[in-house]
Parts: sequence; structure tokens; C-alpha cells
Amino acid sequence: MKLTRNITRALAASILGLSVTAGSIAITAPTAQAYDKSKGKISCKAAKVRINPAKNSTARGIAYRGDKIIYDQFAYKKSERRWYTRGKVTWKSDGAKIYGYVPYGCANPYGTNPAPTPPIPR
Repeated sequence: MKLTRNITRALAASILGLSVTAGSIAITAPTAQAYDKSKGKISCKAAKVRINPAKNSTARGIAYRGDKIIYDQFAYKKSERRWYTRGKVTWKSDGAKIYGYVPYGCANPYGTNPAPTPPIPR
């Protein structure tokens, strides 16, 4: 009698665990997506494409006005009080691609310069 009660409890606990796991998989599966990607153009005369979102980060290259950018993320550098846009810049001149961060005002989703910046995170 005691053995069947322990087996019943273990079985109930495993079924409950599986249902919770299956429920969380069903809930998170549709929301687990890659970053949304959007297209834009560089609006500044020239902007350095950097490895990290910081002024003193190493530059990978320079993006010029009219170069295309496919951006997928925005980053706020709290110590600089500055927004950055992360994406892949394609040069107009030869089609070369550079991946990195550019100042938000130079590559913004609104296509205007200066850009309305997002609210500062707290």
C-alpha cells in the first residue's frame, strides 16, 4: 500500500512537471525570435562604425551619407549619455559590408537627422 502511494506521488509530480514544461515551451516558442531587422540609410556626412557602443571603441571603418544600413538593435551607453545603432553597413561605392555600431543620430529608424531619441533607460 505504501509503495503504490509513493509511486502515485512520483507519477503525479512528473506529470505536473511535464505539463508545466510543455506549457512554458508552448508559450515561449512563438515569442523566441531573432531581432527584427529594418533598413535605413546613413544620414550623417561620415560616421565611424565601431566594434562596441562606445566613443573609445576600435573603429572597423567609416560609413558615409547614403550608405545602406540594416539595423537590428539599439544600445544606450550610460556613461556617455548616448544612443548607438547596431547593424550591417553596405557601402554605396563598392558594396563592402561592415558590421558594428554607429551613433543613433546617423542611423536612425526615422530617416531624419537629428533623430528623436528613445527614452533613457533607468
